[in-house]
Amino acid sequence: MEELFDGLLNDHLGFVVWSTVAFVLLLILLGKFAWKPIMAAITERERSIEDALLKAEAAKEEMARLTNENEQLLKEARAERDLILREARQMKDQIVNEAKDAAQEEGARMIEKARLEINSQKAVALAAVKSQVAELSIEIAEKVLRKQFQNKTEQDALVADLLRDVKVN
Repeated sequence: MEELFDGLLNDHLGFVVWSTVAFVLLLILLGKFAWKPIMAAITERERSIEDALLKAEAAKEEMARLTNENEQLLKEARAERDLILREARQMKDQIVNEAKDAAQEEGARMIEKARLEINSQKAVALAAVKSQVAELSIEIAEKVLRKQFQNKTEQDALVADLLRDVKVN
């Protein structure tokens, strides 16, 4: 057994030593040339991820702030819209009322003008009728008088009747 152990140890001892030397050499080379750049890349990657996370958090906070501002602006815009609509309704009501008042005044003025015109036309028509009645009365009286004055006795009787009426009055 010892022989087997000595054989294994002697045969493989060189392999173990060279393997260990190669491994140590590989560790030194990796440590000098690869380990620092790999660790620097990993550190840089961690830093860029942290920066991205910080930027994302800042963007999230900015978005929340902007959302709050937008909501506030929206509330203000709605309040201003309501105020403008209320003022517009009041202005519309005022304009409608003024238009109604103006229409009523104009209607009353037109009715009064028409009434005055009707009264004026009525007076003119009455004057014309009176004039025509007077002319007709004169014509009738003239015809009656001509007829009555053809006869002398009838003239005397008419004058007597007229004198009696004058005395009675």
